[in-house]
Amino acid sequence: MSINILFAAGAKDWEVYKPHLEREFQNRALDFHLGTDIKPSEVDYIIYASTSTLRDFTPFTRCKAVLNLWAGVDTIVGNQSLKIPLARMVDHGLTRGMVEWVAGHVLRYHLGMDRHIINPEQRWEPHIPPLAEERIITLLGLGELGRNCAEALQHLGFQIRGWSRRAKHIENMETYSGENGLLAALKGADMVVLLLPSTPETENILDKTALSALKKEAYVINPGRGPLIEDEALLAALDSGQIAHATLDVFRNEPLPKEHAFWSHPNVTVTPHIAAATRASCAAPVIAENVQRGEAGTPFLHLVDRTSGY
Repeated sequence: MSINILFAAGAKDWEVYKPHLEREFQNRALDFHLGTDIKPSEVDYIIYASTSTLRDFTPFTRCKAVLNLWAGVDTIVGNQSLKIPLARMVDHGLTRGMVEWVAGHVLRYHLGMDRHIINPEQRWEPHIPPLAEERIITLLGLGELGRNCAEALQHLGFQIRGWSRRAKHIENMETYSGENGLLAALKGADMVVLLLPSTPETENILDKTALSALKKEAYVINPGRGPLIEDEALLAALDSGQIAHATLDVFRNEPLPKEHAFWSHPNVTVTPHIAAATRASCAAPVIAENVQRGEAGTPFLHLVDRTSGY
C-alpha cells in the first residue's frame, strides 16, 4: 500500500519541492503518493510549513508525523490539535546558509565596510580595524545553528562567548548558561548574534539591561527570531549610541510593516528573513529519511520537545 504524504505549504513551495521530494523518495525505493489534496484520514505524513492554511490536525487520524520544512517551529509547536510527533528541519544547506550570512554581517561590522561602500562625499580616510582576535562576539543560542556559527567565527580568529539556557560545554569556547550567566556573556562584547528559538523564556531576552551590558557602540545581529529583542529598547539604545548599528533579519510581524521605525532608522539594516532559507535540494533528503524511518519503526530525526518549544 502506498505511503500517503501530504504537502501542506504554499503553492510556490509545491512547485519547487515536488521534483526534489519525488526523487528522494524514489531513491529510497518507497512506494508513495505525494500530493497537496489527500483525504485527511488517509494521510501518513504531513510535510508542513506555516505558509499552509492547515491549522486543525484532528482529522489526520492515521498520520505518523508532521515534518516541518523550516528550522523554526514556533508557529506550530503550541497547536493543541497536534498530538503526533513533530520534527523540525535540520539540514546542511540551512546550516551553511546561516553560517555564511552571520559571518558576512560580522565581517561587515568588524572591517567597517560601510565607510567605503557608502561614501558619497568621496572621503579618503584610511581606517585600520583591530584584528579579529581583539573582538569579542557573544552568541545567544548554542543549538545546531549557533554552534556552527560560533565555530566558523572562531576559525576567523574572533573571541567567542556562547550562551544557552542550559549548560553546554564546547571545546575551546567560553560558555555561559541560565539567567545568571546572560549578563556575564554579554558584558563588554563588541557584537551579539541571536540564534535562540522563540519561546516564552526567550522573549525580550535582549532588553534594556542586556543591551547596556554590551560594549558601548556594539553591534546587534539577529537572524534568530523577532521576539528575542525588545524593539523599543533597541531603538533607544541606537539613539543613545550604546548600540552603533543593528542588522535584523526577523521581526515580530512579517513582512515588517512599512511604518515600523526600523525601516527609517539610519543605524538599522533590515533584511527580509533570508539568513537561513530552506533549500529544497538539501531539505528533501532529510524529509525522505524521516519517512523511511517512520516506515521502518525507527526514531525520527530532529524531534521537537514540546515542553521546551524546540
